[in-house]
Amino acid sequence: MTKHRASSLAEREIERLMTLHPKGFDLSLGRITRLLERLGNPHLRLPPVIHIAGTNGKGSAAAFTRALLEAEGLAVHVHTSPHLVNWHERYRIAAPGGSRLVDDRVLADAVSRAAEANAGEPITVFEILTAVTFLLFSEHPADAAIIEVGLGGRFDATNVIPDPAVSVIMPVSMDHEAYLGDRVELIAAEKAGIIKPGCPVVIGAQESHTALEVIAETADRLNCTTVVYGQDFVAFEENGRLIYQDEDGLMDLPTPKLLGRYQYANAAAAIAAVKVAGFDIGHDAAERAMTSVYWPGRMQRLPNGHLSELAPEGAEVWLDGGHNPSAAMVIAEALTEQEERNPRPLILISGMINTKDQTGYFRAFKGIARRVFTVPVNSSDAGVPNGELAARAIEAGLEAEPVASVANALTLLRDSWDPKEAPPRILIGGSLYLAGAVLAENGTPPV
Repeated sequence: MTKHRASSLAEREIERLMTLHPKGFDLSLGRITRLLERLGNPHLRLPPVIHIAGTNGKGSAAAFTRALLEAEGLAVHVHTSPHLVNWHERYRIAAPGGSRLVDDRVLADAVSRAAEANAGEPITVFEILTAVTFLLFSEHPADAAIIEVGLGGRFDATNVIPDPAVSVIMPVSMDHEAYLGDRVELIAAEKAGIIKPGCPVVIGAQESHTALEVIAETADRLNCTTVVYGQDFVAFEENGRLIYQDEDGLMDLPTPKLLGRYQYANAAAAIAAVKVAGFDIGHDAAERAMTSVYWPGRMQRLPNGHLSELAPEGAEVWLDGGHNPSAAMVIAEALTEQEERNPRPLILISGMINTKDQTGYFRAFKGIARRVFTVPVNSSDAGVPNGELAARAIEAGLEAEPVASVANALTLLRDSWDPKEAPPRILIGGSLYLAGAVLAENGTPPV
């Protein structure tokens, strides 16, 4: 997702595509269907597909689903988007001992074949890269394929799968209004567009009753078996453990490695999804999954690296790419939980793009963040200037100061921090573009 020198074979192929085709979204299934036909319809030769849509939580659900299946010894492909640092992150290929990011030569070959089959006709880069997903996943054996929707659902390029093992709809809220509509029921209808006639559906924990109604009515109209969070399955914390409950009984599991109470519901949706899809997940495998799950850029404790070393001594540095008000609320809740366990002053280092509700994002941190440093998002043409972003934070009731970069913010904190005070808890966030740039600069890209 970050702009950086294209150094690998696959990156050079993709950069070439980006000079020829639009970089954004043009929601339709006609072009991807045409291309897939020319490639021999690889999307019809996949292992059982777990198809995941939603505004927030779909990436975490994919990560939990992968962890559950792999803990049971199953071979799993995973498609997620966007990537944070390298294009290869979008494609995990099943391998002994657990899926691995696709080999560079394998990815470059698949991109080249898809581009050649398209023969220069109008198409978006995302559509070509989605065709690459189907090529890769059809050509490597696996027990399951987890496929995350890119944008929306109904007209997303991934939505050519005719009979998913399960369609999963994670929490729906306002985001991408320019593409999906300006009311939650319109957005929910777009997300529910991945539901296929007669194929089972898992509905994750919905913030909006209206969204839940729209999704459930769509599933009912298409004669789908539907499993709903809060009705057919649930998760809650008890004695520092995650308790998952459905009609089969209870699972007493460790607290998930992904931090934040909201991850309990994401984990629960993943457990329900793999069960509904027909996979038997034993208690031991579920335990291993909760402690091994991996999802970078989401409430990630930033490891030692070039950037984190600039922070005040003893500081906690966290990274989260959440970028809308709903995401900010769950991040703020997770940080409040951390504060209850280990009190520290909270400092935000934030960068955002201009399609997001910046004031709404910052409002979630009112009363819990001491200060905000706003930074430009240089890896996106849509980045909000840091001075303008500081004004949005001030509108939300926060004290804010624009600075040149994340490194600059960390250095200013280190040089001015009172050593008599507890070291700060620092959240770098507001954009997946920013998260990717931070991981790249820190020297700790996703693996």
